[in-house]
Amino acid sequence: MPGTYVYVIPDIDVDIFFYSGWWWRPWEGRWYRSRYYDRDWIYYNYIPAFYYDIDFGWRGYYRDRNWHGHRWEYQRIPYQHLEQNWRGWDSNRYWERQRRWDVEKYQPPTPQQRQELRRQRQYEYARSPEVRKHEQWKKEQQRQSQVPPQKQQQQRQPQVQQQRQQEQRQPQVQKPQGQPQRQPQERGQQPQKREQRPQAQQPQHSQPQEKPEGGGEHKK
Repeated sequence: MPGTYVYVIPDIDVDIFFYSGWWWRPWEGRWYRSRYYDRDWIYYNYIPAFYYDIDFGWRGYYRDRNWHGHRWEYQRIPYQHLEQNWRGWDSNRYWERQRRWDVEKYQPPTPQQRQELRRQRQYEYARSPEVRKHEQWKKEQQRQSQVPPQKQQQQRQPQVQQQRQQEQRQPQVQKPQGQPQRQPQERGQQPQKREQRPQAQQPQHSQPQEKPEGGGEHKK
């Protein structure tokens, strides 16, 4: 990538970069890195420092072989060649001193221009939907971690507590048929059955009167 020591994989839709011995890729607002380009990705909790030095429109320049109005004669580097030489290229400043990034009449940005470009790219990156969604998720996780466990349990079961309070406040409404003897209106509606009620509620009086009072073993 002109102006950097970042290498890219241009033939796939997702961004995968190589920098300083690591492969990097953004995914759903997060960053991952690996020693291999095709496996063992590990979550990285920061934004790589090199990322804001990359022109976000690099794919269009790559397709047109034109870097901001200058002919870009880039070269494809085999994987093994990159793995074996990236340290030497970095330490010797190979691409800027000997190859001039393979861009015809390349003029690097001034330090002031570079800082301005980094701020602009940082602003654009923070406004992307994936990044904003991930930041909201992180804030929610931090907020929940700050709530005491007891308060979290109370927030998770508010309906259960309300139902229990209602049961305590209105026990007579929830169990109206458990004690029919407390409803005198039934006695007024069916007075003809008053003589039969002792047989259902007090079965011991239904025994024949000739049984002696000492026969308690026959009572139910």
